[in-house]
Amino acid sequence: MIDLHSHSSASDGIFSPKESAEYAIQKNLKVWALTDHDTVDGLSEAAKTCAASGTEMIFVPGIEVNVRWPTGEFHLLGLGLRKYSEELRDLTADLTESRRRRNQEIVEKMNKDGIEVTLEEIEAMFSESQLGRPHFAAYLVKIGKVKRVQEAFDRFLGKGRPYHVNHEGADLDVAVEAIKSSGGIPVLAHPLSLYVSWGKMDETIEKIRNHGVAGLEAWHPAARINEGYKLEELAKKLGMFVTAGSDFHGKGVRADRHLGKTSGDRKIDDRFWFEELAPHLGDFDYRETEWCN
Repeated sequence: MIDLHSHSSASDGIFSPKESAEYAIQKNLKVWALTDHDTVDGLSEAAKTCAASGTEMIFVPGIEVNVRWPTGEFHLLGLGLRKYSEELRDLTADLTESRRRRNQEIVEKMNKDGIEVTLEEIEAMFSESQLGRPHFAAYLVKIGKVKRVQEAFDRFLGKGRPYHVNHEGADLDVAVEAIKSSGGIPVLAHPLSLYVSWGKMDETIEKIRNHGVAGLEAWHPAARINEGYKLEELAKKLGMFVTAGSDFHGKGVRADRHLGKTSGDRKIDDRFWFEELAPHLGDFDYRETEWCN
């Protein structure tokens, strides 16, 4: 059992990078990737925790980059990062600044709705460098505006809701180059989030592939099992390799997200690393990457 898509508190997960690594080891994963949103801040802590544990689990340093897209969401995984290149530094700095501007707009919408708070006050409540909607949702729960995080999204933070602000993403070519310059492989995450009809899915994925995206995350909890098979078939037709992930954010955050499991709560097969991704990374050893040094 493996997992090639998960998050820590460096972005919007609830476990720290260290706790995330320890949980992956506890779950006896053979391969585990940490792919926080628009940041690599948790990779060193996670890598060093894995190395110090003496476990044989393979740690895969990664990132999940928000890419500019007209409909839905386009998230690009960078898997197997060996270093923090200048290109990736510039990209994450730009995305962090963009995220902060978005957060300020969310605060202004909350202020207009009678919630008196500043962005600085909300930032002081959390240690993460990448504050996002889950943190605003947690704040709304804390002040009693809603009872649960999901309710905050349903009523206030989801698309079309009063506090929603679109997240400006990165240019696809810039994101691909930043990942490659860091030694990683670009993979399109949960393609159904693009909000593209099945009739246009082939041509859309082909265009994305032509920008240098080598892999497709066909298996994700948001996809039904039959959709996973369709996406895997499409990937093979286009000459892309296939990955699978849980998009795990921590125990109890989402009922359908369990580390090491994907569509239909199926265990993630080892083949997605050993037969699909690993051959594209060559001689990869996370202990020799920048994150362990």
